Amino acid sequence: MGAHRDPAVARAALVREIVAGGALADPAWRAAFEEVPRDLFVPYYFVGGPGGYERLWGADPDPARRERWLAGVYTDMPLATRVRDGELLSSSSQPSLMARMLEVLAIRDGDAVLEIGAGTGYNAALLCHRLGEGLVTTVDLEPEITESARTHLAAAGFHPAVVTGDGARGCPSRAPFDKIIATCTLPWVPSAWLRQCARGALIEAPLATGLILLKVRDAGYAQGRFLHTPAYFVPLRGVAPGPERDLPYAGGLPHPGLESDLFRFLLALTEDSLDPYEAYELWRREGRPRRERFGVTVSGGRQWAWLDDPQGPYTWPLRDAA
Repeated sequence: MGAHRDPAVARAALVREIVAGGALADPAWRAAFEEVPRDLFVPYYFVGGPGGYERLWGADPDPARRERWLAGVYTDMPLATRVRDGELLSSSSQPSLMARMLEVLAIRDGDAVLEIGAGTGYNAALLCHRLGEGLVTTVDLEPEITESARTHLAAAGFHPAVVTGDGARGCPSRAPFDKIIATCTLPWVPSAWLRQCARGALIEAPLATGLILLKVRDAGYAQGRFLHTPAYFVPLRGVAPGPERDLPYAGGLPHPGLESDLFRFLLALTEDSLDPYEAYELWRREGRPRRERFGVTVSGGRQWAWLDDPQGPYTWPLRDAA
């Protein structure tokens, strides 16, 4: 535990672990993770689960508990940061997953980025480090969350636009955006996001138990495929989650498992269209397809998921706001 007593040493060790796992090849993102202190953004977090949570915090008078807190902050795992009546409301995502998501967005100098789900403010701080605070907007529905994120960001020296509002509506006053990244699970892609995107913009968001990367053609059309990376996040607040979205590991990667994880992805993606037996037969017949064979199209007010081909035989309408 001694190595964790110095946050800078612990942070450097975490970055080396993420790099060893294949992320942070871009020097700009590696520098962001090396220089932005995660401990400023999670002054406390909760460990445990629905059976009961234990709060660990950096100002605990017990040195051993402070040690546990700091060790957890710089472990590659998601941290539960806001719990209400036993329900997880917000988390600090797993750093290696954050790194992968940020790199996939192919952010370039000058890009304006909208983040949906402010969380602790840590992800927004990484974006500010990479782009400058003037190009970063982060939105969350809960005033307590945005106020906390704003405070954490200021402590780290960043002052992006932190907006309290419905993430599904985006932030029209700050549009257009070159990149939109969501850190909460969606049942569909909000149409407002497309209208606030520049032509050719990218949208990256958790959907079902995967990450969809969409390229925006115009205000009415976007299309893209899922990444191979599985991911579990808390749902976008104000949206009722489906049964497969009430899953552990919020803000992180699942524990290593068998092919059942891929089948659960198909179930979550098609929950309103296929019963489990039909879904399993399709999944087996098509060679147990992985996430990257699936995609999503948004066009003319319609949204659908598909396997292999947007116009192919296997398409499913996405559950929408109605």
